[in-house]
Amino acid sequence: MRVWFQRLALAGLFTLSTPGWADQPVAVEIKRLSMETALKIASAAIGECRKQGIQIGVVVMDRGSRTQVALRDTVAADITLRIAEEKAYAALSFNVATSELGARADSPLGKLDGLIMLPGGLPVQAGGQIYGAVGVSGAPSGKVDEDCAKAGICLLYTSPSPRDLR
Repeated sequence: MRVWFQRLALAGLFTLSTPGWADQPVAVEIKRLSMETALKIASAAIGECRKQGIQIGVVVMDRGSRTQVALRDTVAADITLRIAEEKAYAALSFNVATSELGARADSPLGKLDGLIMLPGGLPVQAGGQIYGAVGVSGAPSGKVDEDCAKAGICLLYTSPSPRDLR
């Protein structure tokens, strides 16, 4: 009888001490870019750079940091894809354009493998949610990389202007 009472008392304590998370749902809904949308973003980025006579590599990541689309134009260097992926990862990790990470690039954080904090990476956001990121590499400057990335993301917005992404 005494053991039964102790177990009952412990069960009561556990019930009373259950944190607020017990009322939370077991699963959450996560919105993701469709493959078709990711492909359109990447294609538009390449198209924008081609208009300028530049061949690039572009990577679109999903919100889980996985490469969803990777495209390398015909004569773009092989390394452009790796650089584009690391720019996209940095933009996704910090939820900010990589052009805004310059101060962090010289910190210990900027020395981590897999993060490139140079212009050309942008988070893909809509309606206050992050859906992923795009990274571009291969243009003569980071500004051009970023402009091409913006051109791809502009597909998600009603306004066709890359300025609206700032």
